[in-house]
Amino acid sequence: MKAMILAAGYGKRLRPLTDHTPKPLVSVGGKPLIVHHLEKIAQAGITEVVINLGHLGPKIPQALGNGSAWGLSINYSDEGAEPLETGGGLANALPLLGSETFMLVNGDVWCDLDFSTIPKTLEPKDQALLYLVPQPEWRNRGDFSLEKGRVTESENPPFLYAGIALYCPSILDGAKVEKFSIVPRLKNAISSNRVAGILHQGEWDDVGTPERLEAIQKQYGT
Repeated sequence: MKAMILAAGYGKRLRPLTDHTPKPLVSVGGKPLIVHHLEKIAQAGITEVVINLGHLGPKIPQALGNGSAWGLSINYSDEGAEPLETGGGLANALPLLGSETFMLVNGDVWCDLDFSTIPKTLEPKDQALLYLVPQPEWRNRGDFSLEKGRVTESENPPFLYAGIALYCPSILDGAKVEKFSIVPRLKNAISSNRVAGILHQGEWDDVGTPERLEAIQKQYGT
């Protein structure tokens, strides 16, 4: 299985810091957020990683190189000056990801999940497996519900997507390389009962504001 790290976004809520530093390169606990993910991916026995690039893209390969520092092989999927959103970014990266199930990680989240516990495959009919977290205080609405290991939608969903998932490439069947959200395709899969879910009860934050970044750095260091 390969892993893909999403690293193309602007990180607008962390400006002015992200005007000169891609959000995945923001440091927490002595290393960039994305490096924590690379270490966990390597520890899980995955060796091939794809990272998409957009905003300040060249700075990421300059910092990470070819991945050999972690025993990994990194390929970069450059989206140019205008990021393609998650759907378009995945479609653009598919030639590098291949035809097998892949792990997807948001490059800018802070999470203590042990990646070696993530399944390496999906159930035959499933198109995705999403990790969810309890709705944080700073979020006024969740994304999804979870019923007997299946992701569902409801009027008042209690869980937030954690930015960690497994995807089957078939969820992108017919997709063009253009800017689009993965959400409509994901919701179609959910409505067809083709999305599994796992609730993570540990630490998680999307490091979405300067205040939350400061709180995490105060606890774990910069």
